[in-house]
Amino acid sequence: MQNNTQTSAEKVVLRFQDVSRVYKLGAESIHGLRTINLEIKANEYLAIMGKSGSGKSTLLNVLGCLDRPTSGLYQLDGLDISKMTDSSLAKIRNERIGFVFQSFELLGKLSAVRNVELPLIYARNGWLGRRAKAIGALERVGLKERMKHRPNQLSGGEKQRVAIARALICNPSILLADEPTGNLDTKTTDEILDLFDMLHSQGQTIIMVTHEDSVAARAKRIIKMKDGQIISDILNGHHPRPAQEQI
Repeated sequence: MQNNTQTSAEKVVLRFQDVSRVYKLGAESIHGLRTINLEIKANEYLAIMGKSGSGKSTLLNVLGCLDRPTSGLYQLDGLDISKMTDSSLAKIRNERIGFVFQSFELLGKLSAVRNVELPLIYARNGWLGRRAKAIGALERVGLKERMKHRPNQLSGGEKQRVAIARALICNPSILLADEPTGNLDTKTTDEILDLFDMLHSQGQTIIMVTHEDSVAARAKRIIKMKDGQIISDILNGHHPRPAQEQI
């Protein structure tokens, strides 16, 4: 008897089916995304690359539920994102997507541990054990001993570790990193990428947007974009997939 149970490693976390995003500029239509088809499975480590105007930022915004597709299907954990209300999307962003930004986006007046706690304020039952969860997240990224320090007392790498801990606090389906090493020197970049490697080895799904080949090379799958389309999709740097593979 065939076993149809999907293992966690085979679970599709994210699915785009014929997703397009069109912006109206007067009488002109600007195509940010053109019929994107994409599947990302649990525990994938994916880098998205492309020049300015390639659609990379638009894809990031739609992935992060910061923008909606004009047409097509977007499913996250089996939920149809395309039809959700604004309040439902806000809940999805808080509970299922962890964001890491190039500029860290920390609140300067709050300690590291209080910055990490912030997403739990808006989560269901987030107040339960909030401090212990935040301390645990900081320990996970190797920064427990700096938890009482404010951002101006931390190095760039330490700030990014706090931001990563904050992104992980709600156990998101996807960790979405936008140029996470853009403000860091080479040594600190390697340390942050080593941390991503560790998180990936622990089962975290990671989608990283970057323009740097050396950073993208750390991912297990690399997608390149041009003119709002996926032009290449490569596994492990060796095995190309057909671009815009039909789902």
